[in-house]
Amino acid sequence: MNTLKEIQGKMSHDSHYMFTYCKQQRSPVWVPGPIIVGAGPSGLAVAACLKNQGVPSVVIERSNCIASLWQLKTYDRLRLHLPKKFCELPLMPFPEDYPTYPNKQQFVEYLEAYAKRFGINPVLNSRVERAEYDESVGMWRVWSVGMKGEVVEYVCRWLVVATGENAEEVVPEIEGMVEFGGEVKHTSEYKNGSVYKGKKVLVVGCGNSGMEVCLDLCNHNAKPSLVVRDAVSILFPSSTIHKFLF
Repeated sequence: MNTLKEIQGKMSHDSHYMFTYCKQQRSPVWVPGPIIVGAGPSGLAVAACLKNQGVPSVVIERSNCIASLWQLKTYDRLRLHLPKKFCELPLMPFPEDYPTYPNKQQFVEYLEAYAKRFGINPVLNSRVERAEYDESVGMWRVWSVGMKGEVVEYVCRWLVVATGENAEEVVPEIEGMVEFGGEVKHTSEYKNGSVYKGKKVLVVGCGNSGMEVCLDLCNHNAKPSLVVRDAVSILFPSSTIHKFLF
């Protein structure tokens, strides 16, 4: 706590401390372990492993739930693309009655059970706006902003960033897209193909999402076309190939 008092004393002489929301800021919160930014699978796993070793942490999540990418930005038919034994988090396997490839809801339920088992209670609806390492005291200073603009400063020894590689959608600039009169949607907004029945849909990209969206559109009797940048070999199961050929 002496370190925290030292940091507080320096604030009054810190020209960089002035922050957009500082009028609403409270006294700094001391965290004896790390701050973990992000309550997805990685953030939860880090918090659980640390707690198992007796190290406390605080998890900060900008959304209103854990695993927000899975819960808010994925399509309905999504399943794990690898067998569950390769996707389970440390210290807790998937339930034995789960299929080899758990679906989206099963994976979310597993993550919620994981957080409950290890007592992980993230600070939700709070976005980390700034973090800096104070070399003079060997501590991180991390500022988060809540939904109402309230600012909390955390002081901790370590900072773990677990925000994910796909947290933000990437929408390419395509010539003519602005003038295009139809709907343009990123896969993070796509849920299922029911609203596209009988319609022509162009899917750009043949990664996991692009291929699954195409299949889902076919299953909902839409008419998708797939644009692929490079040459690629595709093998279709016999149960679906007729949808593409006829």
